[in-house]
Formats: sequence, C-alpha cells, structure tokens
Amino acid sequence: MGSSFSYIIARRLSLQKGSGTSRLIIRIATGAVALSIAVMIISIAIVKGYQSEIRSKIIGFSTHIQISSLDMNNSFETTPIYRDTVLEKLLKKNSHVTHLQPFAIKAGIFKTKEDFSGVVLKGIDTTYDWRFIEQHIIAGTTLFLNKDSVSNSVLLSKVLADKLKLKVGDNVLLYIAQEPPRVRKFTICGIYHTGLEEMDRFYAFVDIQQVQRLNQWSANAISGYEVGLDTYAMMDEVATELLGNLPYYLEIHTIRDLFPQMFDWLNLLDLNVWVIIILMIIVACINMATALLILIVERSNMIGLLKAMGANNQSISRIFVYMASYLIFWGMIIGNIVGLVLCLSQQYSGWFKLSQEAYYLSEVPILLEFTDVLFINMGSFVICYIVLLLPATFVSKVTPIKAIRFQ
Repeated sequence: MGSSFSYIIARRLSLQKGSGTSRLIIRIATGAVALSIAVMIISIAIVKGYQSEIRSKIIGFSTHIQISSLDMNNSFETTPIYRDTVLEKLLKKNSHVTHLQPFAIKAGIFKTKEDFSGVVLKGIDTTYDWRFIEQHIIAGTTLFLNKDSVSNSVLLSKVLADKLKLKVGDNVLLYIAQEPPRVRKFTICGIYHTGLEEMDRFYAFVDIQQVQRLNQWSANAISGYEVGLDTYAMMDEVATELLGNLPYYLEIHTIRDLFPQMFDWLNLLDLNVWVIIILMIIVACINMATALLILIVERSNMIGLLKAMGANNQSISRIFVYMASYLIFWGMIIGNIVGLVLCLSQQYSGWFKLSQEAYYLSEVPILLEFTDVLFINMGSFVICYIVLLLPATFVSKVTPIKAIRFQ
C-alpha cells in the first residue's frame, strides 16, 4: 500500500470528529502550534524593529563613520585636524557615501541662576544634515547658520532644558574650565528630544565657529568628519576602503566603535529571540506528539484491521503523520493570521506604548520581513514533522489480534 492510500485514509480520518477527549486534545495541540507561530512572528518583528529603530537613532545623531585625529585621546578635548578639500572629494567619490560633514566639540558647563549642568557643544556648519534632528524638535527651530557671521544660538536637548528650567528664547551662560574661566552667552533657538538619554543628557548644537573660538583654533581646524552612508550593512566594508585613502595621522571609527555598549546590548536581543523560538518549537512539538499518540491509541482497532488486511507498519505510520501534518498546517495558518494581524495593527496604529525613558522609544516598533515569516513557518513545520516520526513508530507495537479484541 503506497503513500496515496495513506493520504486518502488520513484525509477521511481528519474530517471525522472523534471522541470528546481526543477532540479536545487535538484542539489544544492545534492551538499550541498556532500560539507558537504567532509568538515567534511577533517576537522577531518586535526585536528586529527595536534594533532597527535604536540603530537608526544612534546613526541619525552621529552618522555611520567618524574620521578624527590619531591621537589615542578619548576625552572631549580633541586634537584638531585641518580641512582638506582634496581628501573631502576623495571621500565623497565612494559610491556608498551620501554625506560628509565637519564637526568640532568642546566640553563646558551651562549655568543658570538656580542650577548648572555639564555639556558637550557639538559645533556644526551649513553642510550639517538636519533630517534626523528635525524629526525630534519639540520646540523652536534648528540653528540658522551663515558662513559670513557667527551664530550665538544653541539647540538644547529636552533633558538639559528641563534640568536648567530653560525654554526657547532664554539665555544661558557657558563656562569653560580654565584659568581664567571663559564665559559665553547663548540664546536657545530650539529644544530637541531623541529619547537617547546617553546623548540627550550632554549634547547641544552650536555654530562650529563658536567651538573653534573656544578651542582657540583657526577657521580651518575641526575635530573631524562625520560620514553618512546609504546602508548600515556596508559600514565595515566602506570604513576599510576609506581607511586606505586617509593620511597616516587620521583614524576611522564606525558607529559601533563609538557606542560599543549600545550595540552589544542590541546584539544580545538576538539571543532572547532564539530562546523564545526554541521554547515555542518545543511546546508545539510536545503537544503535537501527544496528540498523535492519542490518535494512535484511539485508532488502535483500525490499525489492527489494516494490518490484518496486509498494510505494513510504514503505510499505517504515514497515515498518522499525515493527520498530524494536517493539524500542524491549520495551526500554522491560524498562527500566521493572528501574528501578522497583531504586528500590522501595532505597526500602523502604535496602540502598545513604551516608557521612552526606559526603552528609548515611545511605542513598540515592528519590522516585518517576508524571509523571517517564511523561515519560521518552514523551520517549524520541518522540525515538528521530524519529531512526529518518533510517536508514529508506536504503530509497530500494535498487533492485529489484540487491537481487534480491544474493540
């Protein structure tokens, strides 16, 4: 008896309701498969969405690659480099480079009548890409810069503004720790809030000419270049290519080098996903194996009759594997519908919120990819099918005479 015979029998049996107990167990097993598939889809979509959103925020704030002086200095008092138009043109020739912007930094202290706070001034010029910051402006505007004049405006984070009790239009004094102390007055033109506390807590944007004056640098001196790319995936490869074109006194840092703890934490989330996937597959396999054993026990009389008619153990085992595969298939269909509906509803409505102070995001992010859904379904089905081959071997333990007598 071939596989077509086994398939026909399995199909007929699948349409039968069976006893109350077996029907309940089968529904539980099918529900377990559906729940497992839904949880795996949701878990991967959330983790990938979270990684993507946090990574985009960090890159939006600091770009993919940073070029600075090779001085082994990790403080905010940087060694200046000098702008080189030949080098800038060479860097822009790379097909993956979308933006190149100089920057200069200086550490200081913002002080009001009531409070004070440490700050890192990030000096930028008219070439700065404001697209990311503009999305996170909550009051006022970004800096208005002009090559012919020096702006006294400062773009402050919400964290600093709240701590110093400042608002748009207020003045704030910057103190530089040196002998004698130097003081500069800035006017707040805008307030931003990215949700990245590690950056919002310290960084304020000012005209690069202000930083150059505070550092007593020439108009051609900068802390380095920020290089924006068209894709995160090519970052390491592009960094290696650009490094070959740099003078000996310059070095390259990728965004992962600058914020290793953040990216190590994001990578750690992958482990959580794998733990969830493994647990969900185990739950589905155990439930389906249990359901298959119950089906075999319930149909022991039928097994005896088929054996008496000449059917071999392989053909009969195939019947129950087909039946279990049918249940897995419907469980997967239900699980996919539930998982995809929940993901899409969250993606477009954002109904599930997060504490931005704790998670850096205000709502649960979703990133659905077809390859992930396909991997979950194919992997789950194959693993469950292989696991089902073990309980199906119990068919060989059933003897025709005992099975018929059992009836």
